[in-house]
Amino acid sequence: MTTPTYTSRKFPLLLAGRVGARAHGFTLIELMMVVAVIAILGAIALPAYNDFIVRGRIPDATSHLAAKRVQMEQFFQDNRTYVNAPPCVSDAASSKYFTFSCSVAGTATVFTLQAVGTGTMSGFTYTVDQAGTKTTGAVPSGWTLPSPNTCWVTKKGGIC
Repeated sequence: MTTPTYTSRKFPLLLAGRVGARAHGFTLIELMMVVAVIAILGAIALPAYNDFIVRGRIPDATSHLAAKRVQMEQFFQDNRTYVNAPPCVSDAASSKYFTFSCSVAGTATVFTLQAVGTGTMSGFTYTVDQAGTKTTGAVPSGWTLPSPNTCWVTKKGGIC
């Protein structure tokens, strides 16, 4: 009796009785290895990408604070006071990720501009005053405040 060979279209991968024939396709082990490699790469790449996105949004706050400070100084040059300066209003529209506010202290010659993170940037707080002193008021967990706190943090570890 002979061993039947399946050559019909219904069973193309059954190679009964054919010595040296090779099946086409991937084994389950090969597919599992590919999935494992992709998972490892994703576990490394995704956090790095998220940090990159956060660092890319920080200049939104710092550039707006710098521009508002210049506008405050221009107003002071014309009026000799910071009171009622147009940049010294609460502003949530100029940035998608930060809300800006301003406070004029007891005298009319002192102000503090502040940017507070919203949404994905919540936890970040940056300030600048009339003397140009930059400080980082708060950072989210995993980030570190600079020491001394005389700059705006732009990277984890308190790097400005």
